[in-house]
Amino acid sequence: MTSDKKLNFFELGALGFLLFAMFLGAGNIIFAPMVGQEAGTDMWIPMTGFLITGVGLVFLAIVALAKTSGDVHRMASRVSNKYAIVFCLVLFLTLGPIYVIPRTTSVVFEIGVVPSLSNQDTAHRLPLLIFSVIFIATTIWLSLNPNKLVDRIGKVLTPAFGILLLIIIVTSIVNPMGQVHEPLDAYTDGAFFTGFIEGYLTMDAAAALVFAGVFIQAIRSQGVNSNHGISTVFFKAGLFTVVALAILHISLAWIGGSSVDAIGRMDNGGQLLAEASRYLLGQPGLYVIGTVVFLTGLTTNVACLTAVADYFARVFPRVGYKRWVWINAGLGFGIANLGLETVLSAALPVLFLLYPLSMVLILLTLVDGVFGKARAVYVGATIATAPFAILDAIRAANVDMSSIDAALSFIPLFTDYGGWIIPAILGAVVGYIYAQATAGKPEVVEEQSMEELADEKAES
Repeated sequence: MTSDKKLNFFELGALGFLLFAMFLGAGNIIFAPMVGQEAGTDMWIPMTGFLITGVGLVFLAIVALAKTSGDVHRMASRVSNKYAIVFCLVLFLTLGPIYVIPRTTSVVFEIGVVPSLSNQDTAHRLPLLIFSVIFIATTIWLSLNPNKLVDRIGKVLTPAFGILLLIIIVTSIVNPMGQVHEPLDAYTDGAFFTGFIEGYLTMDAAAALVFAGVFIQAIRSQGVNSNHGISTVFFKAGLFTVVALAILHISLAWIGGSSVDAIGRMDNGGQLLAEASRYLLGQPGLYVIGTVVFLTGLTTNVACLTAVADYFARVFPRVGYKRWVWINAGLGFGIANLGLETVLSAALPVLFLLYPLSMVLILLTLVDGVFGKARAVYVGATIATAPFAILDAIRAANVDMSSIDAALSFIPLFTDYGGWIIPAILGAVVGYIYAQATAGKPEVVEEQSMEELADEKAES
């Protein structure tokens, strides 16, 4: 058996940058500045809550995935093989061509291109069409050879936008834009929980399930092939990623908190970053932040497209990876040209359905040694979670839930998209009791990998 290649500091760093780039989308860099500006002197309170859910849960997801070789289908099959098929299909389509790719494309266009257009009051359909052709064509080119992701993203694109962001951050520290003000009313009460929920809603923990497979392929491309070696590198890269994300979000919160005197209060984080960059660096600052948003959006799109194409190529190998790249990119391109508001309103309910189910899988995988991988525990927790995930999806679709909210308000966190937590715990406990009572010992799950699923389909 061939031994794993021992990666040096720079090779590990490139893999860490690659994983960091996968999570750091254009949308992620616009949250913290608004928290900083609105929470002011108390910004550390909501940012602590945000870092717990927006960064800490990502790390837990990475640890859980390292235990299952990065195979989300294997993880979901602990509930049942049929559940894994449906769950993974919805997960990869939603966090790929149906939502993330068109959303990222639209966000980059709105922040990086629209401010420079003269006809601000139009829908910009033609400019969006032209931009999305260029942006998604670049995404396709970078995605067609996943073995080069480490060289193209980990060694080039991520350090590039990291340096540009660092210029803005350091400038804001050396020459502060002004004093940090008192918090607004929204952050005078319940600030920690406000940040906690915002971090939860980033969906990065669920995104980890999508990114893991392609990241592990990147690890293998560097000469590490054993399960132990892959898990070790995955853990180290994950640790680098969460530390980098935490530092970045805290720094961006500082920019927002110190910006009020210089630029006033902004309506959204994208506008805040743009104006702060222009104040700190002059007119070139707009080009700097525009480049940062473009590169972060591009790396996220590449990560999503590569991950989704890799998944479908393993489940349906006859089509082939490169064809799946074109198919999913074409779908994402078409949806992106419907406009950002349409993309957000149509896909958001599905995300709220997926997130609780994803978190149940991640958390149970982390502690599966406690209950001996009993399938009934996974089934019980999932069945208990599903109704609340459905209700969260309905609420995200802006359906009036006042009567249901009133009836179920006794459930902790129900109106804040966290009502699934206590039922999931109870469902897991009931499942374990059932397994013990019916079999004398927990029924051990029989996992199915994506490759085994593909073989099963081929035989049938």
